[in-house]
Amino acid sequence: MEAPAERVAVAERARADDETAFEVFVRDDADDPLRHVGSVAAEDETTAYERATRLFAWHADDVWVAPAGAFGRFTTHDLDDEAEPAPSDVSGFDGGDDYEEPRQRELQ
Repeated sequence: MEAPAERVAVAERARADDETAFEVFVRDDADDPLRHVGSVAAEDETTAYERATRLFAWHADDVWVAPAGAFGRFTTHDLDDEAEPAPSDVSGFDGGDDYEEPRQRELQ
């Protein structure tokens, strides 16, 4: 059984100088899951879509763009010296200490 990863919240700060950062998600075929492929900087959603399509998704069925600031970012990586611990009271865990629920990593 594997314990959950210890993550920290990445501080909210601008990810682009004069433009807004947009996260890009694509679905190659209708039966595929949506997956994150990267980010683009753009003034607006339409420009973000155009840039994302050129960079990541020429043949994708679906392209989703969303402002990067709309996402909460949590990581196990050392990205932020002032990071705060992420909430540990994840559903299924009592205060983050109850590992009774069997969870295992899925290898793909």
